[in-house]
Amino acid sequence: MHSEIDYSPILKKYEKIVDLVDSAFERVKKQNGDLVKCKSGCSDCCHALFDLTLVEAIYINHHFLELFKDQKREEIIERANSADRKIYKIKRQAYKEIEKGQNEVKILADIGAERVRCPLLNKEDRCELYQYRPITCRVYGIPTAIQGMSHTCGKSGFVEGGKYSTISMDKLYQNLYELSEEFVAIIQSKHLKMADILVPVSMALITDYDDEYLGVKKEEEKGRE
Repeated sequence: MHSEIDYSPILKKYEKIVDLVDSAFERVKKQNGDLVKCKSGCSDCCHALFDLTLVEAIYINHHFLELFKDQKREEIIERANSADRKIYKIKRQAYKEIEKGQNEVKILADIGAERVRCPLLNKEDRCELYQYRPITCRVYGIPTAIQGMSHTCGKSGFVEGGKYSTISMDKLYQNLYELSEEFVAIIQSKHLKMADILVPVSMALITDYDDEYLGVKKEEEKGRE
């Protein structure tokens, strides 16, 4: 990222959301004992297909560029490009099916069942950016609810119809969207709908979030307003 904008205040707000999510995960795990099967070496969630909000994508990109240099960075970018091509094909096929009038709920369920290896997953099946992993990765393994539909990891001990503490992803997504909107307002982006952009981890890694991409107005442009 090569922007001169100070986005650290927004990232700190994002990290507060992360802390709340981590606390919620631990609480649910404590309440349900061995139903949560998450353990070191398990990478089931690292093959799930999901998108990041703008603030999450920038957070991932920032720490990726900060931690990895030279050959190591290039290796991950190469994996990200490969994953992104696969995701594009899956989404393109889904779009075609929607255009044909296919059942959208089924299409979304089929997409959710697709498995694409995360470019941050190394040969030892460990996350290269674990400390800064997305919120979706942090809640994987415990019951979540999205638009009234419950979800959980297939490797967990939670059963359909059971009554468990559940994290509302709708509320989380709303908070992340509002934070993305706040970021767009702070940088005075020309792209008013930038906060609506959702991208997979692969795209977040290979995108250059510089001033041009972010639509940051130059001084002469601000003067003409």
